Amino acid sequence: MEVYPTAAALGQACADAVQACLAEGIGGRGQATLVATGGRAPGPVYDALGAAHLDWASVVVTLSDERCVEAQDPRSNARLVRDRLLQGDAAQARFLPLWPQPEEAALAALLPFDAVLLGMGEDGHVASLIPGSPALAQGLTTERLSLAVPAGAGSPPLARITLSLAALMQARAIFLLIAGAAKREVLARAQAGEDLPVGRLLGQDQASVRVFWAPSHEE
Repeated sequence: MEVYPTAAALGQACADAVQACLAEGIGGRGQATLVATGGRAPGPVYDALGAAHLDWASVVVTLSDERCVEAQDPRSNARLVRDRLLQGDAAQARFLPLWPQPEEAALAALLPFDAVLLGMGEDGHVASLIPGSPALAQGLTTERLSLAVPAGAGSPPLARITLSLAALMQARAIFLLIAGAAKREVLARAQAGEDLPVGRLLGQDQASVRVFWAPSHEE
């Protein structure tokens, strides 16, 4: 786990690492793909990454998960990404939302992802692979890239679309962003063997995972 004193320091360090992944993808294949995420943790990353010098027209951005709400709803992950990342030069990137749920072929065309950003909840969820959800078992085992998650689990308990664990693992690099003592304890429990979605992510050997931690989220 990489420890940073502030959310801003974490954001800059993670943005630098993601920028390097995207630049490598553009240089090697002419295109790079980024899986963005919602929540409070990635905001400083998006601010720093959006200012990075990249051939943004060669970048495709999609999401790890999305709530089934209108694009301008404040609970929308797409809105967060548009407001905090896809500004200035970064607005040249192509954005593939998850709601409405895209065709599998559209997501498959982006594989392997160059960089995946994920947060983690205090219940150990990543993306919308949420403990207690009736879709969790499918999300952890299906070979499909995305699936619908019925309303009732998570906060807020809205219907969602999420990438599966199999999709998340098809990444050149995964960056897990956490903040605060409570989430650090959840991570430690998962690393000690408790069966949590984040533990499934950390326990696989297909994609490298870097964990970034700061004492608190941005104010």
